[in-house]
Amino acid sequence: MGRRTSVLSSWNSAGMGEFKVHRVRFFNYVPSGIRCVAYNNQSNRLAVSRTDGTVEIYNLSANYFQEKFFPGHESRATEALCWAKGQRLFSAGLNGEIIEYDLQALNIKYSMDAFGGPIWSMAASPSGSQLLVGCEDGSLKLFQINPDKIQFERNFDRQKSRILSLSWHPSGTHIAAGSIDCISVFDVKSGSAIHKMLVDRQYMGVSKRKCIIWGVAFLSDGTVISVDSAGKVQFWDSATGTLVKTHLVANADVQSIAVSDQEDSFVVGTAEGTVFHFQLVSVTSSSSEKQWVRTKPFQHHTHDVRTVAHSPTALISGGTDTHLVIRPLMEKVEVKNYDAALRKITFPHRRLISCSKKRQLLLFQFSHHLDLWRLGSTVATGGKTSGKFLVPGKHGDTLPLSKDADHLLHLKTKGPENIICSCVSPCGSWIAYSTASRFFLCRLNYEHDNISLHRVSKMPAFLRSAVQILFSEDSTKLFVASNQGSLHIIRLLEGSFKHLHTFQAQSGTVESMCLLAVSPDGNWLAASGTSAGVHVYNVKHLKVAGKRSQPLTWALRELHCTVPAYNFPVTALAIAPKTNNLVIAHSDQQIFEYSIPDKQYTEWSRTIQKQGFHYLWLQRDTPITHISFHPKRPMHILLHDAYMFCIIDKSLPLPNDKTLLYNPLPPTNESDVIRRRTAHAFKISKRYKPLLFMDLLDERTLVAVERPLDDIIAQLPPPIKKKKFGT
Repeated sequence: MGRRTSVLSSWNSAGMGEFKVHRVRFFNYVPSGIRCVAYNNQSNRLAVSRTDGTVEIYNLSANYFQEKFFPGHESRATEALCWAKGQRLFSAGLNGEIIEYDLQALNIKYSMDAFGGPIWSMAASPSGSQLLVGCEDGSLKLFQINPDKIQFERNFDRQKSRILSLSWHPSGTHIAAGSIDCISVFDVKSGSAIHKMLVDRQYMGVSKRKCIIWGVAFLSDGTVISVDSAGKVQFWDSATGTLVKTHLVANADVQSIAVSDQEDSFVVGTAEGTVFHFQLVSVTSSSSEKQWVRTKPFQHHTHDVRTVAHSPTALISGGTDTHLVIRPLMEKVEVKNYDAALRKITFPHRRLISCSKKRQLLLFQFSHHLDLWRLGSTVATGGKTSGKFLVPGKHGDTLPLSKDADHLLHLKTKGPENIICSCVSPCGSWIAYSTASRFFLCRLNYEHDNISLHRVSKMPAFLRSAVQILFSEDSTKLFVASNQGSLHIIRLLEGSFKHLHTFQAQSGTVESMCLLAVSPDGNWLAASGTSAGVHVYNVKHLKVAGKRSQPLTWALRELHCTVPAYNFPVTALAIAPKTNNLVIAHSDQQIFEYSIPDKQYTEWSRTIQKQGFHYLWLQRDTPITHISFHPKRPMHILLHDAYMFCIIDKSLPLPNDKTLLYNPLPPTNESDVIRRRTAHAFKISKRYKPLLFMDLLDERTLVAVERPLDDIIAQLPPPIKKKKFGT
C-alpha cells in the first residue's frame, strides 16, 4: 500500500487562526496509464483513453479542463480513438468492438462487433463520413458513418498480419496501413493494395526477428512517414513504394506519431520516454527546397510514450507513467499566459474522496472498490481528551498521534464496470455509489470497534448511471444526478428509502449534471452541467404524502433560478451557511458569489469582477475542485486545487498585480495594525501537494489528502534502462 502515513500537524493561516491538520497519505490511488489521445481541431477538445477503458474529454480552450469522462470497463482494452464529423467520438479495442460515445448523456451510445478479432487501429476519413478499422486477422473494414449509427460497407484486401496503424491521405483516395515488416498503400475505391513497402529489420546493426510498424502518417504530397520497433522514423514515396530517408532516433520502439494540420511539423514518442519534434525547414535561406529536420527532443516522461497528438499550439503526449503532458510551441502561442506553460495533468479533475465530519471518516474511491478509513487522533495535554485537539503547537509542528488511522471497510464491486461516483454521508451511516448499470446504497452500523454493512435492496432503475451523488447536511436526504439530466431526491429511513421527487432536465436537454451542492439548512440544491450553467432548486417544502398511493406534494415547484451563463465550465461549487450564497469556481480561475435568495451576484462578487483577480492567480493551471466554509467565520471561503490551499477573507482588500500574492507569514513581532495594513484577502499555502482533498472537520481541524508523485511512480513497472555516459 506504499507509505501508510497519517500525520497531525499545526498550521497557522497568517492571522486567520491556527488549524490542526491531518496529513493523509494512505490513499493508494494510481491513475491508469494513457493508451490513446485524439485531438479535435474543430472543437479544440482532446479525447484521452486509459488502459482501464476510461475515456476523458479535455476542453483545451477552457484551461485544459477535464469536462467529461466515461467510466472504464474490464473488457474494454482501448487501442484506438478518433473523432469523426459532427463531433462524434469512437473507440475500438481488443474485444473487437467499435464504440460510439454519447457526449451529452456521458454513456456509451452503442457498440458494434467488427468481426475481425481484436481491433488494433482505427481512423476516420478526412471528410469524417467513413471509419476504417484494422484487425487482428489482417482485415481492413470500412464503415459508413450514418446520423444514428455506423454501417459496415466493405472489406479491403486482407493482409498476412494484424493491422497496427492506419492513416488516410488528405484527399481521402488512399490509405497507408502498417503491420509487421510491411507498409501497404490501398486504393480506397477498389479496396486493393497498390504498393507494399518492406521495412528493414536492422536495429542498431543487428537483425531483429520482426519489425513492428507502430504508426504511419500519410501526407498530401504522397509521403508516408512510419515509426517502428527498430527505433526508426522513415519517409517513403507512396507513388513508387521506395524508401526516401531514415532517422534513427531511439534505442527502443518509436510507438506513436502525429502530424500538424499544416503538415510542417510532426511529433513522435518513444519507449524510452522521449518525445521528438520534427519540422519542415528550408535547406538554405534562399532555397525553396525543404527537408525534415529533427529539432527538439523532450524528456517529460519516465516511461513509454504510447501516444501523441499535435494541436496548432502544442505537442501532447501520454503513456505508461499516467501523465498527460502538454508542451506549448512557443512560436505558435500568441499570448504568453498559462497557454505558454508546460503542464502535466496527472489527477482527474473530479473528487474521488468524500468525508464524514461527524465520525471523522474518509471514503476513498478506486476503479472497483471503496475504502473507508477513520482518522487518527491525538491526546490533549490539558487533562481532557474529549476528541477536540487542544495540543498547542507552533506553525509546522508535528503532533504525536495517540491512535493511528483505522481501515474500517473494503467494499468491492461485482462485475466488470468501474465505479463512476461515490459518497459517504456526513453522519457516517450511509455509503452510496454507482456504476454504469447499477446504483448501490449501504447502511453502516457501528458497535465499539466493529462495523457492519447492510445493502439496501430493490433500488429504483432510474438511479442507474448516476454521475454525481450527494447527501444533505443532516444525512436525511440523498441527491442523485442521472446521466439523462434529471435530479432525483431520496429520503433516507432506517435501512430503507423513499423517492421524494425528480427534477426533469431543463429545456429538453439530456446533459448530465456533473456537480451538486446542497445548502447546510437543506433548503437549496444547486446543480451544474458542462455547458448548461448552474440551476438552483428550492427543496425546503418537499415531502411525501401520508398514503403511498397519493401523489407527491410540492409546495415550491421546480426551478428557483438559473445563474447567468458564463463561457467557461464550472469546476466546483458550494452554498455558504446562513447567507445561502452560492460560490462558483470556473476553469479560467474566476470565482463568483451569487445570492440565491436575492437571485443576483453579491456586492463582493461584483467588486472582485470589477477589480479583477491577481495575474498569478489567473495563471494557475490546475482547477479548483473543492469549496467549503468556516462554520464560525462567515467571511471566509476555503478552496483548493492540486497544488495550493487558499482561504479567502472577504473582509480584507483584494490583492492587485503589484501585491505579493503568495504572501509569507508575517513576522510574529509585528503589531496587529501593521499586519492588517499589509494583509490582503488571499491566504495561500503550498505546503500540501499534490492535494486531492482538503476540508474542515471542525472549526479548528483540517484534513488534507496528499498523493506524492514519487509514490505513484514507485508502483509502475520499471522503465526501459538507458545507458548513461560514463557508465
